[in-house]
Amino acid sequence: MARTSDRTQQTNHYQTLKISYNAVPADVKKAYRLLVKEYHPDCNHHLDNHDAIASINLAYEVLSNPQSRAHYDRSLGIKHSPNGISQGIKRSATKREVHLNEDQKLDRWAKHVYEPITEMLEVILDSLDEQIEALADDPYDDGLMEDFEDYIDECRGSYAKAQIFFRAFPNPASAAGIASYLYHCLNAISDGIEELNYFTLNFDDRHLHTGQELWRRAEELRYYAQCGMESLQRN
Repeated sequence: MARTSDRTQQTNHYQTLKISYNAVPADVKKAYRLLVKEYHPDCNHHLDNHDAIASINLAYEVLSNPQSRAHYDRSLGIKHSPNGISQGIKRSATKREVHLNEDQKLDRWAKHVYEPITEMLEVILDSLDEQIEALADDPYDDGLMEDFEDYIDECRGSYAKAQIFFRAFPNPASAAGIASYLYHCLNAISDGIEELNYFTLNFDDRHLHTGQELWRRAEELRYYAQCGMESLQRN
């Protein structure tokens, strides 16, 4: 096994991305995008350095993830000031909640969980085609790409809020199937957001197409959830 000092000298991801050890996530992302543009064959046909691209991708994969970056920093002997991580507060069921009947639990869950989540899903899912069409004019235009990145950030924010609502109240037994559809729908969106984000970094159409497929899967799951809720409310 290689010693830590040897590994540091051979594969220092910070040096690969040309950033400091204190670089914030935005700096990591910016450095990666610039290097990808520099080495991408569509921009520089004369370059054929697959090893460099592989090193750049690996460096970004490690440093863009807080957990893997923290582990990597420890292997280099780098210490950072710890950041506080907000933990969810577990709510104890009140006497009133314990005595709610199934219909009351369903009404509460529909109002405080299902409805706000479906509104957010509409914002997230219904705009992707329009965003891609706008970007298609010139994916290498910084302004258009920034608009697309803003859309991804908005999706990420809506997804985070949807997760909070999803955990606000336990789903009643009668809505277990609907909750399952929402859960898997949100998971598909989360994966889709990451794929779309990777596209903005390396301009690889495969990530864009995968993101679109995950969006379609999320659309399908949203539809199943809506059908399930409509059926449940009719009965």
